[in-house]
Amino acid sequence: MIRSITVIFYAFLLSWACWAKPNGSKSKKPKQVVPDIECDVRAGKINLPEFIARCPAHCKESKQQVYGTGVFASISSICNAAIHSGVITNAGGKVIVRKMAGQNVYKGSNSNGVRSLSLPKWRESFVVSVGKPKKGVIYPSTLDYVPSRPTYVKTGQKDAKSPVVTTPPPPTTTAPEVTTTTPEPTTTTTTTTTTTVPPPPTTAKARAAAHKVRDAGVRRPEAGSAIRRQPSPPVGPAFNRAPPERTATTSQSNSAFPRRDWPPSSYPRPDWFPGARRPADVSYAVPDSGYAWSETDTPEIPARDLRPDISEYERWLYSFGPYPPRSTDLDGSHKMPLDLPHAKVEPVDAWKPEANPYESGFSMREQEPPPRAPELPAPQGDPNCKVDLAFLMDGSWSIGKRRFKIQKDFLAEVAQVINVGMAGPMMGIIQYGDEPVTEISLRTYSSSRDVKSAIDKIVQKGGLSNVGKALSYINKQYFSDANGNRGGAPNVAVVLVDGWPTDKVEEASRLARESGINIFFVTIEGPDENEKQNLVEANFVDKAVCRTNGFYSLPVNSWFALRKAVQPLVKRVCDTDRLVCSKTCLNANDIAFVIDGSSSVGTGNFRTVLQFVANVTREFEISDTDTRVGAVQYTYEQRLEFAFGQYNNKAELLNAIKRINYWSGGTSTGAAITFAAEQLFSKSKPNKRKIMIVITDGRSYDDVRAPALAVHRQGVIAYSIGIAWAAQDELEYIATDPDKEHSFFVDEFDNLYKYVPKIIHNICQEFNSQPRN
Repeated sequence: MIRSITVIFYAFLLSWACWAKPNGSKSKKPKQVVPDIECDVRAGKINLPEFIARCPAHCKESKQQVYGTGVFASISSICNAAIHSGVITNAGGKVIVRKMAGQNVYKGSNSNGVRSLSLPKWRESFVVSVGKPKKGVIYPSTLDYVPSRPTYVKTGQKDAKSPVVTTPPPPTTTAPEVTTTTPEPTTTTTTTTTTTVPPPPTTAKARAAAHKVRDAGVRRPEAGSAIRRQPSPPVGPAFNRAPPERTATTSQSNSAFPRRDWPPSSYPRPDWFPGARRPADVSYAVPDSGYAWSETDTPEIPARDLRPDISEYERWLYSFGPYPPRSTDLDGSHKMPLDLPHAKVEPVDAWKPEANPYESGFSMREQEPPPRAPELPAPQGDPNCKVDLAFLMDGSWSIGKRRFKIQKDFLAEVAQVINVGMAGPMMGIIQYGDEPVTEISLRTYSSSRDVKSAIDKIVQKGGLSNVGKALSYINKQYFSDANGNRGGAPNVAVVLVDGWPTDKVEEASRLARESGINIFFVTIEGPDENEKQNLVEANFVDKAVCRTNGFYSLPVNSWFALRKAVQPLVKRVCDTDRLVCSKTCLNANDIAFVIDGSSSVGTGNFRTVLQFVANVTREFEISDTDTRVGAVQYTYEQRLEFAFGQYNNKAELLNAIKRINYWSGGTSTGAAITFAAEQLFSKSKPNKRKIMIVITDGRSYDDVRAPALAVHRQGVIAYSIGIAWAAQDELEYIATDPDKEHSFFVDEFDNLYKYVPKIIHNICQEFNSQPRN
């Protein structure tokens, strides 16, 4: 008996132990499940304040855009933001994302091979960290995405479903009051019964509501803006995907449109977290709202949404993000301000011709085109800004579609301000990426209006930022007579570059400057101290611009501030007196030939000397504003053959040289130098380089040292060319130091032609070696 009782007791203990521990071991901690995401998933599309996710490999190649540094706007790609921050590599990995309140400024930068862009304002931010949860912290195993296809109900149809009316619970239970400002559903679960009633006349109600909105004083959209419509009636959190581990109590009378009341998430949410996002309307009543939407619901106005297939985030991204923007302008002239930090973002909608303007919120006067001004004669342009102006616009992929649009708006505003015309500035555009392409040549359009229309049609080419190739292109091909280069107007090239070039610019810029091109640089979001190590060429701006005194460079901190550079840039490019690179070694001189006409030269050799003078003259650009040439012939006496500016045409000047008559007599070189200083260089223009070329075949009867020293002190660059019996010491006295670069000797008159290239080379080398500050 005792043995039986003992056996029964032990059996009871054993069964109790097995019931208490079914596995016979200590309970294990739940394992963290990490959900996978794609490279293009943005933080704003996930409706959780903090979560963990796994990024795939090779997201860097997807070029998904990132906005900000350290703290990113919620429209940024999670995976590329993690690569930019160094949390993961391009091989992928786990990332913890924590959302924060919106920022006023997001600064762009280049880090770990990912170029982040700047943004003036956004409603929500996030930070990323290494995907190792803290001890005891379990993140959601599934991600709650913001819906891209909201549920909506069509009204005004005879076969519409009957609306759902819920009866209140029994008197013993207090029903919670739910308002549109509550982001989370109520936590009280009640059992309710539903009944159906005949549908009310919805069409009349919607019309009345539309009149109510107008009577309330809500501002209508500006002309050319998107059509504003009331959102569809909210169906609670039914817009959100439900996590599988939650259970819902459903009150439902219509199977097509269920209403789900989810219990609140066990994960804590901060006060600023907006909760479930719903289709929202843009507020016109609240000023300075930036890019944030006002989340308002109007359940009594079930107006339809003509684009229910996209969320508001996608609306903004479609209009201003990496996709081509859809213009809703009536005439294509309405532009969003570039540098306004509080520009309103309108939802994109479609205009239906049969729609009633009163129901759509459209004003009837918006249908009327503005009165057209009477036709004016073709503009001649601003004569105070007569330049041939070429813009090199950045078409690389690094700037994105939105910034490319900002760049086009900037160029259109410049075209408007400078007043394009044949008597004033002519404007052209080259787009560069991997290779430069002419978008607008200098001769194509002769009015600002036509240039602006052409700019609007430019399409981004993509590629790298090869500025060096573009500068070489404008030097060799763009500024040509066939392309509209006018010759008498200064050539100006303005380079717009995002960050920094991807090739070297020094050599191409030097050749362009020596050709008379004034190079300006507008650098947007240039490299900071940490990014300078990524430059292909250090100090690329100073190596490229015409002068390094700051006049030719305009740094811009943000793309959104680019518009502020319009007026300063136009003022500089139109200041023709300071466009010093238009002055080249071939067009900025006053050259005086002092020719020996003594009897030892002879008539035949004198014609050879005149041919040498003509060959040298032929290499220069001759006009009253370019290089001018004068000539003096001497024996014992001196004779002015022609003065500076007497012949401003190269053909006339060459004919005048040919007509010089041989004089014959003695040799007084010193007196001839003094005569040239008095008759020619005393009337030289202050912005001209004064050059004297003395040609003699023998020793002078007078002293040459004092006259030569006097002209040197006046800034005259003197070259001496001796033939046959010329004295070497006198040639060196006459020549400017160093003597070997300015003094030449030939044994026969017939060998003079060999020194033409040498003299031209020395003149240009000396000109181009001037300091650029």
